[in-house]
Amino acid sequence: MALFILGLIIFLGSHSTRIFAEPWRTQMVTKLGEKKWKGICTLVSIFGFVLLVIGYGQARQDTVLLWQPPTFSIHLALLLNLFTFVFLASSAPNNNAIRVKLKHPMILSVKIWALAHLLANGTLVDAILFGAFLIWAVLDFRAARQRPSPIEANTVISLKATGIAIVSGIVVWLAFVLWIHQWLIGISPLATMGR
Repeated sequence: MALFILGLIIFLGSHSTRIFAEPWRTQMVTKLGEKKWKGICTLVSIFGFVLLVIGYGQARQDTVLLWQPPTFSIHLALLLNLFTFVFLASSAPNNNAIRVKLKHPMILSVKIWALAHLLANGTLVDAILFGAFLIWAVLDFRAARQRPSPIEANTVISLKATGIAIVSGIVVWLAFVLWIHQWLIGISPLATMGR
């Protein structure tokens, strides 16, 4: 569990400077340059992610069951994750309607993903993982809304870009539900629905 917690702290910490230390981040970007700063953050983030994945895999083997999620919450989680993938796909380009309306769809996708997984999983390690990501996403979304919008006020919405974002999000969601989640995590979302 210690490796998992360490990885979680490093990974989310590397993504939290704009939440908790914006002046320090600005100072470091000025001192090091944008590319070097992003390079350091990327390396720290990857290191934290590797520890997180390995630690999560170990912690899952011997974790405490806090509650047994009811079947309806698993169905709801599956549906919520559809929005997760559509919002994630809508994070670019800037001229799709979802990006223009929500401003920060990637952060919202993390928030929905974490909430959906909290609904569908009842173990201690899952509560820590998805709870931490949900708290981070709420704080990051609030911090992002306080900064100038990344979308210009006169952005012309592209129906084509919007359609591509929605369709690609649905396609990737289906791929995850049918194959990728089982391959990456070892659990099929569809298999848990009938329990």
